[in-house]
Amino acid sequence: MLSTETKAIIKSTVPVLEEHGTAITTVFYKNMFEAHPELLNIFNHANQKQGRQQAALANTVYAAAVHIDNLEAILPAVVQIAHKHVSLGIKPEHYPIVGEYLLKAIKEVLGDAATDEIINAWAEAYGVIADAFIGVEQGMYEKMENQENGWKFFKNFTVARKEKESDNITSFYLKPADGSNVPTYEPGQYISVRLTIPGEQHLFNRQYSLSQAAKSDEFRISVKRESDNDPNGRVSVYLHDEVNVGDVIEVSAPAGEFVLDAAKKSPVAFVSGGVGITPMMSMFETVATVTPDRPTAFLHAARNESFHAFDKDIQKYVDTMDNAKYKTLYSDQPQGFITREVLEEMVDVTGEVYVCGPVPFMESMINELRSLGMTDEQIHFEFFGPAVALQ
Repeated sequence: MLSTETKAIIKSTVPVLEEHGTAITTVFYKNMFEAHPELLNIFNHANQKQGRQQAALANTVYAAAVHIDNLEAILPAVVQIAHKHVSLGIKPEHYPIVGEYLLKAIKEVLGDAATDEIINAWAEAYGVIADAFIGVEQGMYEKMENQENGWKFFKNFTVARKEKESDNITSFYLKPADGSNVPTYEPGQYISVRLTIPGEQHLFNRQYSLSQAAKSDEFRISVKRESDNDPNGRVSVYLHDEVNVGDVIEVSAPAGEFVLDAAKKSPVAFVSGGVGITPMMSMFETVATVTPDRPTAFLHAARNESFHAFDKDIQKYVDTMDNAKYKTLYSDQPQGFITREVLEEMVDVTGEVYVCGPVPFMESMINELRSLGMTDEQIHFEFFGPAVALQ
């Protein structure tokens, strides 16, 4: 428990964190990686270059300060981040390193304004928050390891099949290299893929949604090939061009909380943009096979037909369902965007909706769904990479 005095000091730093938070986390990552380059084997280099990781951490620190009187208020964020941590293999021994360099960054950026009193208060608060993360993650690791066919950290998988789904998306079917089966997972969860790329100094980690309903013997991920010039492109280009059937890659156990409640039979809609279709496929296939009479809508936005993955698969399932409808809009065509009118036509606002795609797409869809009267409890969404604040 934090003392009343410590909480008061932390709350007094809220305006400073609001103004200087990203500067602090930028210095933090720079100094930490210089002192501990081995941590670059865990962190996503592209998110660092784009500033997304720095912004996400700044938001987390700021939220902790705002809610220091009631840290339970940020528990949902802790759980979401913890899922990403266990997917990347974060361990308890990493937390003291993070704490040391975070406090040093606060001191470096704020200078004399970061008094000993403030630094000591944040050291105490960080200890409490770190213990919360470690406890939540320990429970997740134990659950992963103890489930049937489970493990923690990373395990070798073989690429069993590789199939092109569209001009820019390819699916990889992955089977355990030891011949075992895979654990079951909830529709919408993801895995981390860890790669050793020739010529690169550090390992590369990327998280990909599982893009089919749970099967006993394999995972499927469906990867969009990014531009060669995109910071995110290094891994996707390597997977598309260099990873072939028979190759072995490292894979983490399934994680994530953007999941379908497969037991429900109330109306459900899936709204996706681009490669955001991947978690929707797992969810939609589950509905189609477990509750095929559930009122279901699938609404997808793509650039054009060549960039539209899984079209035939979705249509095949729709044809077997009692109450399903499916619509795609292509942005290359006139009126090719999902508007409020399209949502009104396709989405039953008494049910639930799952949204995934680029951040501007999600912002637009969520705002329009709210305008139709849907509550935040009815709207579920997932970000690619570090979570950012919706405008």
